[in-house]
Amino acid sequence: MLPSITGQYLARYQRLDASEAAAGLLPATGAQRRFLLVRSLDPAGRADIVPMFFAFPRGTVDGPRLRAAAGHLAARHPALRSGAGVVRGTPVLRPGPADIPMEHVTPAPGEDARDALRRTLAAWTTQGPPLRLYLAADGPHADEELLAVVLDHTACDGQSLARVVAELGAAYRDRLGPQDLAPSDAAAELAAYKDAVLRQLDAEDRAASPRALAYWGERLRPARERAPLPGTRRLSGGLPTGAAASKLPSPEGGVPFPALLDACRAAAATLYGAGSVAPIGYPWGGRPAGAEPVLGCFLNTVVFPADTHATPAPEVTETQWWDDLDRADTPFDEVVRAARAGGSAWSGRLDGLLTVDDAAHRAPLRLGGTAGREIHIDGRQVRAPFAVSATQGPELDLRMVWDRTVLDDAAAEDAFAALCAALPADAPVH
Repeated sequence: MLPSITGQYLARYQRLDASEAAAGLLPATGAQRRFLLVRSLDPAGRADIVPMFFAFPRGTVDGPRLRAAAGHLAARHPALRSGAGVVRGTPVLRPGPADIPMEHVTPAPGEDARDALRRTLAAWTTQGPPLRLYLAADGPHADEELLAVVLDHTACDGQSLARVVAELGAAYRDRLGPQDLAPSDAAAELAAYKDAVLRQLDAEDRAASPRALAYWGERLRPARERAPLPGTRRLSGGLPTGAAASKLPSPEGGVPFPALLDACRAAAATLYGAGSVAPIGYPWGGRPAGAEPVLGCFLNTVVFPADTHATPAPEVTETQWWDDLDRADTPFDEVVRAARAGGSAWSGRLDGLLTVDDAAHRAPLRLGGTAGREIHIDGRQVRAPFAVSATQGPELDLRMVWDRTVLDDAAAEDAFAALCAALPADAPVH
């Protein structure tokens, strides 16, 4: 049996870690390596970024104070001050200074604050810290200002975002800066982060077992590489992505995850036609057993091969999903290799993405005594033809974005309607 992809990486990193020239370099999780690979294959070299946008009353944000608070977070959390790169063919993270930039963005003629932030984030470069702050307003007399807290995806996962918001607000409240973290505490945090990543890599290596690979090879055998859709077109202008949103009544306890998968199946059937298998990816996982709850990027992308031949009974999807979760730690790159070894013609390209959040875990950013209102700014790139986000709360907040170079707007809107109609809920709440 060939060594796992993770095992090969671990061996290379350990050789690198033993050399004096690589002192201080940190290992990269499987998810981080995948983001680096996707970035290297992107013709424009674009990074995957995770922005959070907050509206505050004009004059609320004290820029130097907020920048110092962000620096305190970066001093404490190595992932927020480490640039990703490749040394001797080995992906690594290189810790840097806890110096977080904060830029005041001025709208160009004809732009509003949202347009200005959208333009600024589209120009994100991989040079610089993975955490950055941007502040914009519609003009000198605007009632509100928009704050963007933006992270490179190599530095965070879904579990990290709530901590970033909470700790940033606490550091701002307490007027902390990077100098307020003792060197011994910084060293302990660095050691805990490295230990957590090495534990994660060990878990990923063990998860690529022959039984797990055989399971995924059979599970994804029907998947095939999708031909370009007839409606594909290149945009001459406008936003690169379209978006639709709706709020649906939510049952007590929230909408079950398998029901959301089936809703994505309905959307895929509308877009790609019945009688195909649409690989839908979703993030899953957490910190490895025994590791400190460090901030970083530890998620794995799990693939759900949505068969659009027919809509199965809910209990069928639930059973499939539970079976998948038994092997959810198998790294995505190993799953793709297993699919190919099992006879699938699938390249690993996902037809859709699904993320689910709990509104109870999304506390607003508080700066001083003022809570920011979280807003959405659409129009940013998406790494799949469509992506669905579902926020569970008193209502189910659904959003779908799509790549307008791949999907026609009318077809995508029909798919979103099919997604909403497939959920066990009544008419949308207005």
